[in-house]
Amino acid sequence: MRNSHSESYKESGVDIEAGYRAVELMKESVQKTRTSLSFDEIGGFGGAIDISAVDGNVLVSGTDGVGTKLKIAFLMDRHDTVGRDCVAMCVNDIICSGARPLLFLDYIACGKNIPEKIATIVKGVADGCIDSMCALVGGETAEMPGFYSEDEYDLAGFSTGIVSKEKMLKKENVKENDAIIALSSSGVHSNGFSLIRKVFGIDGNPDVLKNRYPELCGKTLGEVLLEPTRIYVRPVLSLLEKVNVKAISHITGGGFYENIPRSIPDGFSAVIRKKDVRVHPIFILIAETGSIDERDMFNTLHLGVGMTVIVDSKVVEKALSIIRSMGFDAYHLGFIEKRKESVVLW
Repeated sequence: MRNSHSESYKESGVDIEAGYRAVELMKESVQKTRTSLSFDEIGGFGGAIDISAVDGNVLVSGTDGVGTKLKIAFLMDRHDTVGRDCVAMCVNDIICSGARPLLFLDYIACGKNIPEKIATIVKGVADGCIDSMCALVGGETAEMPGFYSEDEYDLAGFSTGIVSKEKMLKKENVKENDAIIALSSSGVHSNGFSLIRKVFGIDGNPDVLKNRYPELCGKTLGEVLLEPTRIYVRPVLSLLEKVNVKAISHITGGGFYENIPRSIPDGFSAVIRKKDVRVHPIFILIAETGSIDERDMFNTLHLGVGMTVIVDSKVVEKALSIIRSMGFDAYHLGFIEKRKESVVLW
């Protein structure tokens, strides 16, 4: 039992005892993420992972946040999914190098530390860590009254993974006629929410989140927008074991035009068959409601393609079979050509 408290700090808006209670409430969720490499107990000054037996490997790290998708969570007073988003945005980046996630840390800054709310957020983080097979080794909760309003918070995270140097994925491996495979998204994921809020006028009319549109198959707009980012760690790691994967792209902010070129060499182009893109219904609704042209949609959002994987054209069917066997939707999206343009839609 901690014997630490400060009445003057509490009067200023920071309740350190609430922070201790939040830690106690989240311990069970965090404990579930511990792996064979987990080193110490929750509550120390740093989280440790034992890599003494993995000489000759490369550590790959990534950090990201959830962005203004959090505003949807605030308006709906639902906080159990954004933690998964935070994990996904980090681990989906590091697996693009072929790295297996080892650990994750979160950072939550809030206007008022409500232990039950913080524990709910961290449970989402823990769920994401379990899904990506990495340990939640620590985190930080900062109560910042006067900077955030009492019902608001920000959420960011950091992850480190490991891969042997010779197995790191490099875009130089990509050749002409290689195939591009799409892994379908679960929804919008965690990018483009400033545009989406503007399109639907959410900030001025939060009740629009309760609307049900025919395109959304009975779900409310808010429910669909809060669908957490899909975590691709398990299917990608399985694929890496069985197929020669050339390169991977996590399709986030900047859509097809910014992200796919990051996984192909200069002088080559990703040729995407527009008719084959399995567009998630939410993007059709966004485009129609906001009168957004096709180029902007492909250059801002992922349209239902959360990740692309480049493989030799001879192993496309094998790769698709592996991904689908893991419960993920995947399909042949395009191919690599020698061209000046980095992305070609046809």
